[in-house]
Amino acid sequence: MERQGNIRISSENMMPIIKKWLYSEKDIFLREIVANASDAITKVIKLSQIGEAPQSEDYKITVTTDEKAGTLTVEDNGIGMTEEEVEKYITQIAFSGAADFVEKYEKAGGEGIIGHFGLGFYSAYMVSDSIEIFTKSYKEGSKGVRWESDGNSTYTVGDCDKQDRGTRIVMHIAKEEKEFLKEGTIRQLLHKYCAFMPYEIYLNPKSEAQLKKESKKDEEPAKNYPVNTPKPLYLKQPKDCTEEEYKAFYRETFSDYNEPLFWIHLNMEYPFRLKGILYFPKVKKQVELERGQVKLYCNQVFIADNIKEVIPEFLQLLNGVIDCPDIPLNVSRSFLQNDKQVQKISKHITKKVADKLVALFRDDREKFNNCWPDIATFVKFGCIKDDDFYGKVSDIIVFKNLAGEYMPVSGYLGEEITEEQAKEGKEPQAVYYVSDESKQAQYIKMFKDAGLDAILCDTYIDPHFISYLEYKNPKRVRFLRIDADVANALKEESSEDGDLKKIFETALEGKNVTIKTEKLKDASVPAVVNVSEFMRRMSEMNSFYMMGNGPQDVTLIVNTANPAVQALKDAQSEAQNTAANQIYLLALMNYKPLTSEELTAFTATSVALLEKYLKK
Repeated sequence: MERQGNIRISSENMMPIIKKWLYSEKDIFLREIVANASDAITKVIKLSQIGEAPQSEDYKITVTTDEKAGTLTVEDNGIGMTEEEVEKYITQIAFSGAADFVEKYEKAGGEGIIGHFGLGFYSAYMVSDSIEIFTKSYKEGSKGVRWESDGNSTYTVGDCDKQDRGTRIVMHIAKEEKEFLKEGTIRQLLHKYCAFMPYEIYLNPKSEAQLKKESKKDEEPAKNYPVNTPKPLYLKQPKDCTEEEYKAFYRETFSDYNEPLFWIHLNMEYPFRLKGILYFPKVKKQVELERGQVKLYCNQVFIADNIKEVIPEFLQLLNGVIDCPDIPLNVSRSFLQNDKQVQKISKHITKKVADKLVALFRDDREKFNNCWPDIATFVKFGCIKDDDFYGKVSDIIVFKNLAGEYMPVSGYLGEEITEEQAKEGKEPQAVYYVSDESKQAQYIKMFKDAGLDAILCDTYIDPHFISYLEYKNPKRVRFLRIDADVANALKEESSEDGDLKKIFETALEGKNVTIKTEKLKDASVPAVVNVSEFMRRMSEMNSFYMMGNGPQDVTLIVNTANPAVQALKDAQSEAQNTAANQIYLLALMNYKPLTSEELTAFTATSVALLEKYLKK
């Protein structure tokens, strides 16, 4: 016998709130319905373990799409409900907190703790015109119960002929939401939200008759396969996992067929429960910060990707799975930001990553060095973002030098200068670096010939990172690009030559360049361009923020040891101007690409010099 009832609080006011604020993405309704089904199975299993419900081995969830009927069905063989429980858990609880929900969370833009209001089931109304529930309790002598409502102020409840224990939710999908009737769409959503749910989920399973018809002789009989992995690898003990299993799990979870460099298996029960695997992927581009995908789960139910309150921003460059039952499934971002337990979880994950890197550096230096080009951006970004992380890994940060060897950054830090030394003009240890091996080839050659070293800083993050190192060690180190302090680094001795200086100043008048003469160790180079490190960094920063390049303090270091430069003194003024300009352009060419005007001038002068040389 059916009867009708009124929902106690007007849902004409409630349904718009559900549809607008309940979830940021309406497709999450499937997660809520399937998660409810999973919970129902968990409950009946616990009851069977204490002898209050019959034992069963075949626990499963079935999802069925029917485009012709316009329905999407989710069925479980879990605990089921009596009519009294349907009234309590479906009709009453969902709306008992409605007034509080409206008052407290409407102002917050819907950033509410949804699960506390029993609204998960009602999320299905975001895509449904009406919903039917067919359920039967595990309790002996229970009758089947049918409940139906279009989500407005009335519902119908009564008996039905359901024979088996469990619950079947039939969603009559709205016309404008027909995409949720397509098997492909539902398969994608199950993969996204339910990939690791603890019980097998079957999508549109074939009947026994169909399977029998598809089976062939001498072959394994056809069967239905679940769309999820109920026992994902991260739930196992690390000692029970093989290298191939880790790689296979990575491929299946992230659809990345490049093997990960290495991984960290997280497994702890105290002071909070946390399981997961974080993978260090092989990067595709050395110059960019590539965002990875760290999936956050609660009891094997997907919450979201890259939740920065739980997983620090820099760790989101990794790929991984984190399952933390201590974080509620439906929870506000403000709760995560302020919850001390969540903060502890975040710090613990960071610590485990740092420990793994330190252990790899200590125990397998060759592998660490081989991995460094792929993990360097991640480590440097992590240091900039998290001082605690920097404190843990500062001794294992390495740079490649001009000989191609990886050297720890600690080896480049000088003794801390005292205030007295600073007053006397002493500066922190100078460390020279190369940002582009091709463009700075001449400077590299000069450094090598002079027996000097430099480090390679050629990734997108390096300019920021060396500034960070200077900030952390202000009295121990300063970084200078290899073209920033040529006079001091490469000079044989101070060699002021007023005549040469005047020749170049006359020839380069209007070029916005300062002339300086020095005797350099390499006599083969007539001149080099020197640009102030500070001014160049300021210029690059302005360019990065689209504020223009800004002025650069360009100095031309004229090498008095070079024979061609010395010959200038005896040349006629016209030849002096031509040669000085050509020497300047040669030096400029080794510093940066020439502008079109500079290239035109260089070509014209080169042709003229060739003609004069050949005529001789």
